[in-house]
Amino acid sequence: MDYEIKHSGKFKYVEEGEGDPLVLLHGLFGALSNFKDLVDNFKLTHRVIIPLLPLYDLTVLETSVGGLAKFVYKFFEHQKLRNVHLLGNSLGGHVGLVFTLKHPELVKTITLTGSSGLFENGMGETYPKRGDYNYVQKKTELTFYDPNIATKELVDEVFSIINNRLKAIKIITLARSAIRHNLGEELQEIKIPVCLIWGRNDTITPPMVAEEFHKLLPNSELHWIDKCGHAPMMEVPVEFNALLAPFLAKHKG
Repeated sequence: MDYEIKHSGKFKYVEEGEGDPLVLLHGLFGALSNFKDLVDNFKLTHRVIIPLLPLYDLTVLETSVGGLAKFVYKFFEHQKLRNVHLLGNSLGGHVGLVFTLKHPELVKTITLTGSSGLFENGMGETYPKRGDYNYVQKKTELTFYDPNIATKELVDEVFSIINNRLKAIKIITLARSAIRHNLGEELQEIKIPVCLIWGRNDTITPPMVAEEFHKLLPNSELHWIDKCGHAPMMEVPVEFNALLAPFLAKHKG
């Protein structure tokens, strides 16, 4: 992504466009490039903001879904963000849900795609072969319906992360936190509009997870994308944006 990473206080973030704020939360291995097409499209109608979540920089006690949600709250306060459209992929969706449960007055809508919070496979709980490049490549390819989306650049990035001992420990800690922090009994408290956009071929948070979210979130709508895996906004951005646009337009202002 060619967008400038801005610095304000202890926060790093991307911010493009003007209009209703649309805050994007990335996952465990989510690079800013995952959202490139989304930013390109919605910066024309929204103030699109991507805070860089401190996945590797929190203390041991803070390295959790709840700790990341507290960080997001501090970012919102620092940027004076209100009436926000919140969008999260994978762990980012989970963080967004925990944040919304704590601070519902700050969030206007939520969009979830491949979100954890109920059930997830292979988010990094263990890396028995973390030095094996071919193993990491195969694991990365499983994120997508089309394995070619897992470019060498992307695989190299994941390989670099999990072969850094400190980063690997933080990834495992966050993944375990996500598994423990099940939101099944709390989701009914979220009354704001929720848009669920899910890949039918997601093997990390399978279709049954989307159906369960839809059942438990009282004001939710569910949209499927065929031949698509865990990161629809990256794998099939045109289809993803076409589903997201009318939802945001319906709740504008």
